[in-house]
Parts: sequence; structure tokens; C-alpha cells
Amino acid sequence: MIEQWNDIKNKVRRWWLRLLILLHPLMKRFQSLPWERLAPLKKLNPFKYIKRMDWYIIKKFIGTYIYSIALIISISIVFDINENLAKFTTNHAPLRAIVFDYYANFVPYFANLFSPLFVFIAVIFFTSKLAGNSEIIAMLACGMSFKRLLRPYLISAALIAVLNFYLGAYIIPKGTVVRHDFESLYKNSKRNTTASNIQLMVDRGTVAYISQYDDTRKTGYGFSLYKFEKKKLVSHMTASIIQYDTISDSHYHWKARSYKIRELKGMREKITSGSEIDTLIQMEPMDLIFSKGQQETFTSPELLRYISKQQSRGSSNVVQYEVEYHKRIATSFASFILTIIGVSLSSRKRKGGMGMYLGIGLALSFSYILLQTISSTFAINADTPPMLAAWVPNILYAIIAYFCYRHAPN
Repeated sequence: MIEQWNDIKNKVRRWWLRLLILLHPLMKRFQSLPWERLAPLKKLNPFKYIKRMDWYIIKKFIGTYIYSIALIISISIVFDINENLAKFTTNHAPLRAIVFDYYANFVPYFANLFSPLFVFIAVIFFTSKLAGNSEIIAMLACGMSFKRLLRPYLISAALIAVLNFYLGAYIIPKGTVVRHDFESLYKNSKRNTTASNIQLMVDRGTVAYISQYDDTRKTGYGFSLYKFEKKKLVSHMTASIIQYDTISDSHYHWKARSYKIRELKGMREKITSGSEIDTLIQMEPMDLIFSKGQQETFTSPELLRYISKQQSRGSSNVVQYEVEYHKRIATSFASFILTIIGVSLSSRKRKGGMGMYLGIGLALSFSYILLQTISSTFAINADTPPMLAAWVPNILYAIIAYFCYRHAPN
């Protein structure tokens, strides 16, 4: 046994020596590089401007933010389990699906949704503690301005804002699809899978009509396709059944059954009919069904493409998609606004602790979320511009943040 161990050590030693011999020329070339010419690039190093005090506040900020999210989301999970346990049991939901399909997507969705609230709580909580320990007084007494004190807070807010935007725009929508599928199977929250009397413009001068559509089977009944040129009907296609080809490599691939095509050229008419035909029509199943919360299942690039496609067709049912797109950007900027308000309210040392200012902070956070919901509702139901509706809460609370900053201790 000892001899085998010695053989292994000798082999490792030999391989290590060979590796050093191979790397020796590279190491000499690396040392001979003109590093003094790269000295000016040190000024571009962003970490140069982050001091020890900044790191201290950033760690406090991020740590309290993560702790508050973990605490509140864990409580939410307990209440959600208590509410839905009977449904999971009745519908025989497997444990793996509950954990990985539902709660693994439930947690990031609601954490990102209430992120402004968590940011505000984190700022109020640890900044009040710093003020209570006279740490902020010591910083300001050393000649640091309140503006300089905000630097680590805004750096932390920037990190959180970038993370929230990336999650909300690219990651969470994919998980929301899985969560909605789980809910439709095991929580009896059935999604809308049928539609009737659908009429949409699928291309310039081309209008499609479907009498009844079933999204479960991707099948439409009573289909008609009208093609116009210079306001004159040149082609009319009808089919009793039209079905989307889900296994096709290309998009917009449909199969029409019991079809009839009428082609009009002046006074002449050509009629073609048959039992089945493959055809390309510029529409997809998601263009035919509008279910509640569907805009949350699209990533931001998909939202832009969908909005552009629907607007080119003349569809007016895209307001909620525009609001969702602009809200994802506006919510990310809320981290900066609520951080400034939180620091301004809690950085002064006061008798009685932070209770009153924590209450003010929570009221402002909840009012921000409430105003965001109200403005989105107005955009959908009252013809308010979607971009304005998404940014109105930020504009109003930016004014409040400026007022709080001007009255903060100097």
C-alpha cells in the first residue's frame, strides 16, 4: 500500500515538473510585457472609487435586502401551502412538480414583483441602525457630505436594478409559463383555451376569420381567408377545419381540410377545392387566444416583436403588453428612487428609534405599488398612453425623493 502511494506521488511530481517546463516560456513572455504603458488604464478601474466605508455599506445593504426577501417570501410560501394544500392533494400533484415547477418559479416572481418594497425595508432598517449607533454622525463629522454618503447606496441600488431587470425581462417569463401550466393542471385555475368570431389582419391586404378556435387542439372551425388588392377581392379561401402544424420546422404552417379557393381575375373566377392542403398563413395560435396574464409569459424581446406584429395588423388589444414592457424598465429605476427616500428619512439619529420612519417608508412603498397598479389599469381601460402610465409612479416619487434629499441632514 505504501509503495503504491509513493508511485502515485512520483507520477504527480513528474507531471507537475513537465507542466512547469511547458509554461516557463509563457511566463517569461508575460513578464516581459510593457506593463508601464498600461498604467493609465488604472484610472478606468471602477473599484478605485469604492473605499472601505463604501464596501461596508454595500455589504450591509445587499445582506439586509437578501435577508428581508428570504424572510417575507418564506412566510408567503407557508401561507400559500396552507391555502393550496387541499387542491394539490385533490388533484394528485406530484411533490417534484410542486417544488420545481410551482414554488421554484413562485419565489423569483413575487420577489421581483415586490423588490422595491424590499429595497426600501432594507435601507430603512440598516440605515436607522447605523444612525442609532452614531456611525453616520461620525462619517459626516469627518467631512463627508451627504451626497458622498449616497454613493454606496446608489451602487447597491444599481446592482439590484440590473438584476431585477434581467430577471424580469428574460428569466422570470419562462418560469411563469411553467407555473401557469402547473396551475391549470393542479389548482383548477383553468386558462382560456377557446375563442369565437376571431378576425385579424394576417398580412397587408389579407384578413382571416375563424368562427371557433380550440387552443388545446390548435384547431379552428369555419375558417375564411380574404385577400384584397387595391380594395378589390382577388382571392377567397374557405375551410371547414384548419389546424396548426406543431411539428413543422417553419412557423405559420397550417393544414386546411375541406377547403375551397376562389381566385378572381376581372370577370373570371377560378375555383379549386380538395380534402386537405398545407398552407402558410401569417398567424400563430398565440395570436388567436388572449388569456389573463399572458403578457407576463413573454420575454422583453418577444413582447416587442408581438407588439410590433399586432400593431401592423391593426389590432388594438396590445395595451396591456405595452404596459408590461414599459413597467419592467420603470420598476428597475424604482430602486434608485426608493433608496434615496429611505436614506433621507432614516439617516438622522432620533429619539424613539426607527418605528415611525419605518412606518412612513412602508406606507410609501405600498402606495408606490398601489399607484403602479392603478396607472396600469387606467392605461388599459381609459386610453392612457402605456409609457406614461408605467412612468407616472416614478415621476411622482422622484419628486418626493428630491424633496427628502433636500431636507436630509448635511
